[in-house]
Amino acid sequence: MPQVAEEWHSRAACRGLREALFFPPPVAERKDQRRQRERKAKAICEECPVKDLCLAYALRIEETYGIWGGLNEAERRVLSSRRRAAS
Repeated sequence: MPQVAEEWHSRAACRGLREALFFPPPVAERKDQRRQRERKAKAICEECPVKDLCLAYALRIEETYGIWGGLNEAERRVLSSRRRAAS
């Protein structure tokens, strides 16, 4: 996982887990492999005590890769677009 200099990160459920679960591999993955990887990562996020802080961080820095706060890249783009439209 990229370096995160925020205190919530030390309480994240993903801390110490394999980065490969939360970020796409360096080589292309099949759709079914991606869905399975993301499903596993999102299940960890669901139990995370800092899920909302993680998502807020990813939105604030406009993180373009990985599962953050239970959302993948495309889901965060949609959320960001809706927030901008509502402003």
